[in-house]
Amino acid sequence: MKLQVEMDEAQLERPVRMTGGSMLIEALKREKVEVLFGYPGGAVLPLYDKLYGSGLFHILTRHEQGAIHAAEGYARISGKPGVVIATSGPGATNLVTGLADAMIDSLPLVVFTGQVASTVIGSDAFQEADVLGITMPITKHSVQVRHVDELPIAIKEAFHIAATGRPGPVLIDIPKDIAVSEGEFKYNQELELPGYQPVTEPNHLQIRKLVEAVSRAKKPVILAGAGVLHAKASEDLKNYAEQQDIPVVHTLLGLGGFPADHRLFLGMAGMHGTYTANMALYECDLLINFGARFDDRLTGNLDDFAKYATVAHVDIDPAEVGKNVPVHIPVVGDAKRVLKELIHQHGKKAEASEWLAKQDQSKKEFPLWYEESKDVIKPQKLLEMVYTHTEGNAIVTTDVGQHQMWAAQFYPFKTADSWVTSGGLGTMGFGLPSAIGAQLADRSRKVVAVLGDGGFQMTLQELSVIYELQLPIKIIILNNESLGMVRQWQEIFYEERYSHSKFVSQPNFNKLAEAYGIKGLTITNMAEAEAELKDALHSEEPMLINVLVEKEENVYPMIAPGKGIQQMTGVKP
Repeated sequence: MKLQVEMDEAQLERPVRMTGGSMLIEALKREKVEVLFGYPGGAVLPLYDKLYGSGLFHILTRHEQGAIHAAEGYARISGKPGVVIATSGPGATNLVTGLADAMIDSLPLVVFTGQVASTVIGSDAFQEADVLGITMPITKHSVQVRHVDELPIAIKEAFHIAATGRPGPVLIDIPKDIAVSEGEFKYNQELELPGYQPVTEPNHLQIRKLVEAVSRAKKPVILAGAGVLHAKASEDLKNYAEQQDIPVVHTLLGLGGFPADHRLFLGMAGMHGTYTANMALYECDLLINFGARFDDRLTGNLDDFAKYATVAHVDIDPAEVGKNVPVHIPVVGDAKRVLKELIHQHGKKAEASEWLAKQDQSKKEFPLWYEESKDVIKPQKLLEMVYTHTEGNAIVTTDVGQHQMWAAQFYPFKTADSWVTSGGLGTMGFGLPSAIGAQLADRSRKVVAVLGDGGFQMTLQELSVIYELQLPIKIIILNNESLGMVRQWQEIFYEERYSHSKFVSQPNFNKLAEAYGIKGLTITNMAEAEAELKDALHSEEPMLINVLVEKEENVYPMIAPGKGIQQMTGVKP
């Protein structure tokens, strides 16, 4: 009965005349948008004028890159599209890094850019840029609205495309004259997208092939990527792994999709993954990939990756299946639906008791490790302390570099939607603004932004937003006075020629935080860490914690570029 009432209301809706700016506001309300991130400018003033008094929650970030990374953090934790508004020209081009980041990491965004008036497009008008030409390779879909009546359906399509299939960013470019023109607003119209029909229901013949492959396997392993998280399939993955007694390894972006303290979890795989996880991928005879891209940082030299295995790849994006690694059992579909069907099939388990015993032994013999110190702060130890004091329940965001890898290694993620990092693009400056979006997506959880002293300084102006909103984010800078991962590579591969990777001078991070109205704390040794870190993390106010860590510490284990996944250095004997 309720469905019939809704259908009747949709049929009774009559077009209403309004300006393009009003159409945008009304459409955002229809999409139940909770928060917007943006930065106004001339070409979007008609949109911002209608935003005034609309009741929509808008965050004025201090840079467009901050806006789009905050939207990514929001999307990553909420699962809903992050929404961004920026002006034409430099406003739009400042979004490029975030668009590329969201595209490769499959994060749903709906981005609105202003554009010069239709009458002067192509004339090199003030603050004109070919936004579609610039962003087409790094968006899932992009469109420039050329008539105001096209705007409502363009917005509805954008939200649908961004959040369905493989998620990704969608951009709508709105010329200024379109924003002030009047047209007919009608939103409850059916979408007609014949060229966009993502497959969510798996082929049941392929499911049967996978069930049979498991029954024959002696050394099965599951590789779980971010696709499991996007599909909200973490519990299904756990149930399937337990039903079939198959060990699980994670990609960097998949962390949290399977409990890190589970007996079947082998750790993160890839360049800085665990020995056990990488060797399981090397030695397995059946590899089941749920929602991972088989990127180079995971696989290492492809000649050595899963070289003895039958490979099954479950992915909602058919373009990923077979792209990097030959696949014997392709399954195109939503990871949650595939896992539910596999559980329902309840096929014969693999005869893999020896394989499981070997993994248990390997975890004991080759754990992640570091040399402890009673004086100098080891970054790994610091992350373990953060885990203890937050009881493993925090949302952790990071920039990119050594601190990112240490967080992935030494903060075991037990639950889904707890890990926000830039994977495929490796974007410095991501961690701080993404923490803002993550906190707005879930106000009930503690958010800890683990940053390097380099990446923090790329988007530190967003401290102003944290203070303004009084978001209780804890910002931890692992300060080694260098671009740590660059320095590590120069040490290992460039004969210690440290070309412009060490900072000659650093700001006073405490005073910097205080300039933005945020309490700053510097920790210089283990005694201070033990005395002050717990209280700092448990405070209810935003805080910046500058931790002076061992400057020459490296991330291990490591697979050097060009080496096979089994050729790790820095493994604890």
